[in-house]
Amino acid sequence: MALKDKQRIVVAMSGGVDSSVAAALLKEEGHEVIGISMQVWDYSKFTAPDGEKFGTCCSLDDIYDARRVAEQVGIPFYVVNFEEEFQRLVIDDFVDEYFRGRTPNPCVRCNERIKFALLLHKARELGADYLATGHYARIEGGEDGRLHLLRGLDPGKDQSYFLFTLTQEQLGRILFPLGGMTKPEVRQLAARYALRVAEKGESQEICFVPDNDYVRFLEEERGAGEMAGEIVDRAGNVLGRHEGTYRYTVGQRRGLGIAHPHPLYVVGVDAARRQVIVGPKEELLAAGLTAANVTWIAPPAAETVEATCKIRYRHHPVPCLVTVREGGRAEVRFREPEKSVTPGQAVVFYAGDEVLGGGWIEERR
Repeated sequence: MALKDKQRIVVAMSGGVDSSVAAALLKEEGHEVIGISMQVWDYSKFTAPDGEKFGTCCSLDDIYDARRVAEQVGIPFYVVNFEEEFQRLVIDDFVDEYFRGRTPNPCVRCNERIKFALLLHKARELGADYLATGHYARIEGGEDGRLHLLRGLDPGKDQSYFLFTLTQEQLGRILFPLGGMTKPEVRQLAARYALRVAEKGESQEICFVPDNDYVRFLEEERGAGEMAGEIVDRAGNVLGRHEGTYRYTVGQRRGLGIAHPHPLYVVGVDAARRQVIVGPKEELLAAGLTAANVTWIAPPAAETVEATCKIRYRHHPVPCLVTVREGGRAEVRFREPEKSVTPGQAVVFYAGDEVLGGGWIEERR
């Protein structure tokens, strides 16, 4: 989205190269830029025994980097503390979902409930016209008078999947300066601006589980309790025992602890019955899914529409038919069966490069 006049713009600065370049670009274009970092979690306890820091975003080290970049660029910088809200709106939801036998996507929740809700509100309080981020996605106006959310130009970095909950009102107040660039181009700009984070590595894993030990995190947050149960096949035959359904996700093969002549995979999790259901690889295939809490950026033109969809971030988009149901629900049928349809993950609908909308996977069909 091109800006003709000078605007006041808040940039969400994570301390990484992407948001730093976004801030430098907007400053170079002559806008009044304000940098803001969000403090959402205490990362100090995640320092490894050898002193190595895990790669995250929004840690204290990252906030320090963001502050130094803001000084380099010559913009004011603030830190907003959203720890309480992040715990309540993102982490508690993450934990609850796992203990319900689902596999959540907290990055979508963070964008929906924190970054493009609370931080966007903070930007308005500061009198800003826009909130800019380092996301690889694009916003374009259409002849229909609506704003359209498109994939980022770099297919390897496209982050439109995480943004399907955005509304027309939000899209009108958001900027994605990097959406038309590739990652190498962004790195080159960081070097040209001589930013201190020009060579900084990518953030890894979920920011509040930087060691990727989900089981440890979940047990520290909620406690394990008495959650042991049975590992069964589709017929109900007991094949083994487990120490908690939250330790498993659809598609998982390792860590089952079952001696069996053929490879077995987790094909379902029934937290209410404390059962982990396993089966051969072909039982991972599903003809479709049902989704709840579906929202649309581009309202569907009919009750059933042809689209492509992604059922997880790194999933290649596949052709499907989406049937809109009442109560914010939808039924999705794939052209070809898809494996590892996972309740709790987001399903996002596309028409070419455009994000139509998305929702949350309830069950496979």
